Amino acid sequence: MKLVVLAGGLAALFTLIGTPLLINFLHKRGIAQAIRESTEDVLYPEHGSKRGTPSMGGVAIVISVILAYFLAHLIVWRPPTVSGYLAIYLMVSLSLVGVADDYLKIFKQRSTGIRARTKLLGQAVAAVSFGYLATRFPDESGKLPISNAISWVRDTRLVLPGAVILIWIWFLITGITNGTNLTDGLDGLATGAALVSFTAYTIMCIWQYGQSCFWGEFARCYTVRDPLDLAVFAAACAGASFGFLWWNASPARIFMGDTGSLALGGALAALALMTRTELLLGLIGGLFVIITLSVIAQVGSYKLTGKRVLRMAPLHHHFEMKGWPEVQIVVRFWIIQGLCVGAGMAMFYAEWVRQ
Repeated sequence: MKLVVLAGGLAALFTLIGTPLLINFLHKRGIAQAIRESTEDVLYPEHGSKRGTPSMGGVAIVISVILAYFLAHLIVWRPPTVSGYLAIYLMVSLSLVGVADDYLKIFKQRSTGIRARTKLLGQAVAAVSFGYLATRFPDESGKLPISNAISWVRDTRLVLPGAVILIWIWFLITGITNGTNLTDGLDGLATGAALVSFTAYTIMCIWQYGQSCFWGEFARCYTVRDPLDLAVFAAACAGASFGFLWWNASPARIFMGDTGSLALGGALAALALMTRTELLLGLIGGLFVIITLSVIAQVGSYKLTGKRVLRMAPLHHHFEMKGWPEVQIVVRFWIIQGLCVGAGMAMFYAEWVRQ
């Protein structure tokens, strides 16, 4: 438990102190994301004040998570685990995809960033390589970082072929990272929602650690490798999100950019897959799913019927066009995320009681 508290506290401290240093560094070099006039200045005149706000704040989040994770292990003098390394690998590899996107937006002033195909290819490489590595490295009791079965809370008896499980991993990682990316459209919205999700995963991993056992030894157990270390990683992500939110809340002094949104999505996917709760991610990351579905519904409706179901997608922009203040949208969406996470944790506990 000391590891978990240390990782969360250190990550929060690093982002609280490091983010303003990053803001000053980016300001001096004029590094700010290009904003499309058609959407920002015309549709939302109040967004004009955001022009010139530095981006790539996700660098502070990723570095803080890495430093907090390893420093906490060093202080307690406990070695990191394979699961922790894998979670960091997925987070960092996806953040590099975001760096490429932010580079074009900032230095080339191309507001659309890298092409969609290129971004999907980068996400696929990160996801498949992570999936391949995570289906290796069993511990002494035979537990793998990722099961070869799609799980609700526990491993199922349905074993999937290696190629199929890799496709599933790719689909889940691509879905949640793009969902996080789409949600990052208002000050603090994605950061606050991610904070709630990471806090939930911290609690769930600690619970799994307390209830862990060897394969098939008891009925009520979790076949999760390194649950305590996953709690350390989740706590570091929660702490980093908290510290960054201090500077990202309205009015934001810095944006996380794709560097941050893809990294946070990757961290959530890693936790869902390695805690055997990938199907619960639909609730633990509920707001990201809702935002993604709003875009799918908008595009699908327009292509099929020529009509739009929303004034503008993603969903938060629909409410902006209805006249809702930005802060009101963010807070209400945080409440929705809290309700979704609460439902997910209730189902997590109910599944344990049912066994």
